[in-house]
Amino acid sequence: MAVVVDTNVAVVASRLGTGADDLCVNRCIARLFTIQQQGGLLVDDRGLILSEYTKKLGHSGQPGVGHFFVKWAHDHQAIPEKVRQVTITPRHGDGWRRFEEFPDQQGLSTFHKKDQKFVAVAIASGDTPPILNAVDSDWWNHSAALNSAGVIVECLCPQHAPEDAPR
Repeated sequence: MAVVVDTNVAVVASRLGTGADDLCVNRCIARLFTIQQQGGLLVDDRGLILSEYTKKLGHSGQPGVGHFFVKWAHDHQAIPEKVRQVTITPRHGDGWRRFEEFPDQQGLSTFHKKDQKFVAVAIASGDTPPILNAVDSDWWNHSAALNSAGVIVECLCPQHAPEDAPR
């Protein structure tokens, strides 16, 4: 099954300063191991996602599970059965949308620009893959607008949802 993985999942799996509890860490670790075993990671063809992974965790594979996942993704990026690169189209100009594939819905105008690449990849893939999230509240706060655009967000750690987030 194809999935898009927000960087915060790998960060939590490496136990890096997120405030995530052990249940959350273990769920993230389990999903990353499943992806490595079965393949199906979706990234963009411009290298933006892998670049963000590397910026946050490096690609040495040490010392945590998230670090190992980033190394695995980097090492397997040329094997489409493991890591498939999806074409996304950057937008130029001053608008709030950074990619053509990102939904043009006013309810998403405050969605983090740095995370728009994950949504663009999910939509451009044509597979309706879930985007995995651990603790990033923006995914929760925009869940209704994302769902109405056909984007599936799988929150691995619902116990860390903001109190005011839609349920």
